[in-house]
Amino acid sequence: MIKKKKELKSFDTDLTKFVSQDIIDQAKAEAQKQIFKLKLAELRQKQGIKQTDVDGFSQVSVSRIESRSDIKISTLVDYVHACGFDVEIKAVPKKKKNKEVFVLLRA
Repeated sequence: MIKKKKELKSFDTDLTKFVSQDIIDQAKAEAQKQIFKLKLAELRQKQGIKQTDVDGFSQVSVSRIESRSDIKISTLVDYVHACGFDVEIKAVPKKKKNKEVFVLLRA
């Protein structure tokens, strides 16, 4: 007799059965840091800019910025501007019933 495989309803929901919420939250935070690094490099690459060609930054500085998971806002703004973009930082409510978004920074 062949056993049926149990289908996962939702990865997040099923994961909490096996792993504590604290560990899940830590993993999500780490994943967001990794995604942030990738997005910085992607932003530059989509503009067709090489690491050596970012205005106001050396290649070493660009490499360091793109490999950091934590960066000062002022450095982020300068880097994004050098890549030809503007920055907008928003505060978004965690609860979906409140849809009001606050723009904290536009640079």
